[in-house]
Amino acid sequence: MSSGPGTSPGPGDPSPGALRIGVLAYPGCFASEVFGVPDLLTMAAHVAGPDAPGYQVSIVSPRRRVTASGGASLDVRPLREVDVLVVPGFELAAATDLDAHLAALAPEIAAIRARAAAGTAVVSLCVGAFLLADAGLLDGRRATTSWLYAGELAGRCPEADIRPEHLVVTDRGVTTTAAFSAMYDFALDLIRRHSGARVARTTARVALVDDARSSQTPYVDPRLLPQPGDEFSQRVMRRLDQNLAERYDLAALADAFRVSTRTLLRRFAEETGHSPLAHLQASRVRRARHLLEATDRTVAAVAAAVGYQDPGTFAALFARHTGHRPSAYRAAFRRAAPSDADLGPRTAELGPRTSDLGPQTSGRDGSGVQGVGALMAQRSWSRQPPSM
Repeated sequence: MSSGPGTSPGPGDPSPGALRIGVLAYPGCFASEVFGVPDLLTMAAHVAGPDAPGYQVSIVSPRRRVTASGGASLDVRPLREVDVLVVPGFELAAATDLDAHLAALAPEIAAIRARAAAGTAVVSLCVGAFLLADAGLLDGRRATTSWLYAGELAGRCPEADIRPEHLVVTDRGVTTTAAFSAMYDFALDLIRRHSGARVARTTARVALVDDARSSQTPYVDPRLLPQPGDEFSQRVMRRLDQNLAERYDLAALADAFRVSTRTLLRRFAEETGHSPLAHLQASRVRRARHLLEATDRTVAAVAAAVGYQDPGTFAALFARHTGHRPSAYRAAFRRAAPSDADLGPRTAELGPRTSDLGPQTSGRDGSGVQGVGALMAQRSWSRQPPSM
């Protein structure tokens, strides 16, 4: 598959005042992230009309040929002066040698550093932030990336202030975005600044893109993250997870492990970096998220199921962890389970039902079929989390 760059997202020559966007293609980059932002800008240009300042987009590279993810061959142009340089992400799998991968991208990292020094605004999409980090652009700046790899980025770039809850972070000319689809949050913000709020809102609706998201926190699945702690804290966490509805009693918890409360808090903090209560609250919120998504229980019933008799206290904690009140979270993330009638008469022809595929495995949350996240969490991701 070969794809050309296209000098402008609309027909004809770019209009006066067009914003010059360069998307940096490199070996193994996600092809969808190379074209995702330009495609949304194309829609915005049509929405704005031919007389409005548009967008001049080029796919650029220091290399003559680039093969992206999935074997997609990209037609690229030499690096040129642009107003904004966009750096897409790449596949970061559990077995990826990140040091070797980034070393192989030395020409791209040098180009990023040079463009930033020349005053170009630089934007990374998802784990493209690792290229910016190696270019030295994140030191002393706030930044974000996919929640799945935020810990890895923080470890590699300790001088940066990593904000894993944010979708888009801009700090002194350097913008970083959260996981994959956050490229559209960035693009809509760019459209809003260059073409106005009306064009951004209309483009979002034409493209069916959510323009009201404010955080990636509601999407975090802790089961996919490397689990901190040694044997002692793991045993404490298991006990807390198995008794979410019980009142938190630090003295009783310490007694169950035959240590003092002071020793319990010290050892748990040394092994995990937080307190048993913080872990319990996060586990309660995770369970509550599942109940809000998958059941019809009232918010008060969900609160009681995870240990809170006061729905107001529960709602405040839930909002602090997810960025949404419980009712708003349910409205945004409720899982609809379509019936065969909803899917149409051909449903039966598509293959055997789930019950025919073998026995179900119950996950920790008691949800029946074990999801991909639970399967991945069973693996030993000691240094790198699983591929996303």
